[in-house]
Amino acid sequence: MLQKTQNNEIVGDAIMQESDEVLLVTDDRNGINGMELLPLEPTSEISLPIAVQIEGINNGQILAKVISLEERSFERKVSEDNLTTAAQLNEENSSVPTLKASVVALQLPNEKDPVKGGMKSVFELECVPLWGSVSICGQRPEIEDAIMVVPHFMRIPIKMFIGDRVGDGISQTLSHLTSHFFGVYDGHGGSQVANYCRDRIHVALAEELKDTKDDLVKESLIDTRQMQWEKVFTTCFLKVDDEVGGKVSQNMSPENVDSSNYASEPVAPETVGSTAVVAILCSSHIIVANCGDSRAVLYRGKEAVVLSIDHKPNREDEYARIEASGGKVIQWNGHRVFGVLAMSRSIGDRYLKPWIIPTPEVMFLPRAREDECLVLASDGLWDVMTNEEACEVARRRILLWHKKNGTNPLPERGQGYDPAAQAAAEYLSMLALQKGSKDDISVIVIDLKARRKGR
Repeated sequence: MLQKTQNNEIVGDAIMQESDEVLLVTDDRNGINGMELLPLEPTSEISLPIAVQIEGINNGQILAKVISLEERSFERKVSEDNLTTAAQLNEENSSVPTLKASVVALQLPNEKDPVKGGMKSVFELECVPLWGSVSICGQRPEIEDAIMVVPHFMRIPIKMFIGDRVGDGISQTLSHLTSHFFGVYDGHGGSQVANYCRDRIHVALAEELKDTKDDLVKESLIDTRQMQWEKVFTTCFLKVDDEVGGKVSQNMSPENVDSSNYASEPVAPETVGSTAVVAILCSSHIIVANCGDSRAVLYRGKEAVVLSIDHKPNREDEYARIEASGGKVIQWNGHRVFGVLAMSRSIGDRYLKPWIIPTPEVMFLPRAREDECLVLASDGLWDVMTNEEACEVARRRILLWHKKNGTNPLPERGQGYDPAAQAAAEYLSMLALQKGSKDDISVIVIDLKARRKGR
């Protein structure tokens, strides 16, 4: 963990004592002990989530100075047989491996239940998220990033994941899956919109999911599930964007707005905005929605799989959309909309509408046995670190923590932040500072291997 010194500097055993970093990481399977999803007793169904305050350093935010640490060299391990890209990108991004949700085959694996014994479908397992998070202020008077984590976010109808398809081993009585929410919001021009997104997006998403329960389509195609999640997240993001601008959402009366503290006055000046990258995680699937240039990357096996594509003005499709609507992309310290904003989508930024839009792109994919970890972060991390490097560092720090501390007993796992994932998030942020990042840095690391053993 990180600790402050008398000089208000931050040090940590994982960062300052780097002799133990010479950890030899062999085959991934050696780090797994038993099953890969942690079963718990199902929680009761709730219609709206209760936000959980992130535990950690200063409620999830760390103010840090640059700390010199030993340079590392990282080997990029990307298979030549890259996965299909989710969108047509320019040459700068075309080599990044990602998944195309419409061609992912639905798998219904069985897992052993160590608590009750016997075999269970992965859909019947309740998994506790193992996560850690950190936000570090860059070279600004105040931090403009925000993070929200909501374990046991809500129970979502299983039809949202598999439609009417019935697989072997799935109980006929299983109707809902417990989901968990993670969000990173990178503000610009001020912190108001990022903070509003932190407090509001998961609530608006739960409202939309609750409305969707009674309107589930009957088709069982995976494409239908993708489109349904796109509709849910798009409605949610547009609603929050309207609220930021002082508009009352169509399905929200002025009375409800006042009683919910969502006033019809703008949340922030028109020049303030925020990115939003959020992930819904359950025992069987990962769903990511992204608006802006924050990013979510999955470490699957030994390959970094991008689950969100940055919304940059020089992205071919984004450039065409902006120009077609009468906007201009100008080269001014990088490609910027009208020479001002370095992203093409965001929540807020009313002064640049209609060229800047809040519509998210959504990725829907099943989880796989070889999934290692999921990293959500603002561009303060991604500007100085590759996807492969960030994922490999996160994995190595998780393994190193377990090598030094062993495996926690089951009752302790999932209670607040996970110390191994927390150590990984903190180390990534410190490494980004060492690499010269001057922006705010916010990172969430989710360990998708629920049980590991020390080496």
